Amino acid sequence: MVQCPSCARQSEPRLTCPECGAPLGVELDCFAALDLPRKLAFDPRELERIYHEAGRRIHPDRFAAATPAVRQASLKSTALLTRSYRTLRDPISRGRYWLELMDEKLAENNKRVPSELAELVFEVQEQLGELRETHNGSAIALSAAIKSRRAELEELVATTQEELERNFARWDGGAGERQELVNELKSALSKIAYLRTLTRDVDRALESATDAIKSN
Repeated sequence: MVQCPSCARQSEPRLTCPECGAPLGVELDCFAALDLPRKLAFDPRELERIYHEAGRRIHPDRFAAATPAVRQASLKSTALLTRSYRTLRDPISRGRYWLELMDEKLAENNKRVPSELAELVFEVQEQLGELRETHNGSAIALSAAIKSRRAELEELVATTQEELERNFARWDGGAGERQELVNELKSALSKIAYLRTLTRDVDRALESATDAIKSN
């Protein structure tokens, strides 16, 4: 139980006091902060509506004349709400956060290439190496080929995001063993992270090649 800094009522931890509506300033998980059930699939428009509505209720401007304790609670709750919204609105960060809740945090800075992407990664990195060493007309032709590769990477990201959404639905529906679902989620998140990194490498290489072609 926590005590409201405004009316002193005791209540279960939540974003605002059920009696007077003042922010409680307590730490909550991202789902509780937004008063959402612990489910991975939801309407992003509804999430945005909830976020803005809650934000108006606890905004520091509403409590500018309140006691220091209430003002501090407002600041703390507003920061929590914003952090929770940013975490849950993006499927990738939502999935990573879900793993944390399961005590299955995805390893940071994982350099291991997912096995199903190994051949593609090798081919793309080889093309990027050639592009960095090529100039003039050859660079133009190679850049065009790599742009096609980039489109392929975008399609793979979209496909893996669909895989991620299916995993979310299985979690929500209780379909599958916990460890099986965890492994699926980690696999999808790892693939998306690696594909995004590879896409950034492609973009940087194409930008450098374009600048070099223009300067010649």
